[in-house]
Amino acid sequence: MNRHEAMSFNSQVVDRFRAQQGSGPLGDDLPFNADALLLLTHTGARTGTVRTNPLGFMDLGGGRLFVVASAMGSPSHPDWYHNVIAHPGVTVEIGDERFPAEAVAASEEEYEELFAQALEQWPFLADHRERAGRRIPLVELRPLPDSAAPEA
Repeated sequence: MNRHEAMSFNSQVVDRFRAQQGSGPLGDDLPFNADALLLLTHTGARTGTVRTNPLGFMDLGGGRLFVVASAMGSPSHPDWYHNVIAHPGVTVEIGDERFPAEAVAASEEEYEELFAQALEQWPFLADHRERAGRRIPLVELRPLPDSAAPEA
């Protein structure tokens, strides 16, 4: 899938997620269940363009949410990862809930334990890590009471 096709696909997922208020299967043409996704709205590192990506997430309880920057095993980090590192103020949508958050890369101390938990949830990440040949970042999305997070 080239960049244009990926952006078009993501746009369809985002539109369907919002239309269904983040609940249920997204349809026969989109093999995802909205309940397993969140929408991450972020600001472009170079362009300042506001973008939204659908991502799988880990909910560790107590408000701890993590996303994995695997880029399907690509040798490069996904664009959204570079964006949230440059501009950590983001907006998260889960189900019909929307809130501002701060994106923070997982600490070195927590990384191995968190990645092991990610592998339990998504065993295919082992293949992604091998194909990528890089350390796949984990990003915590810390809810904020108020923020200048980007609006979708």
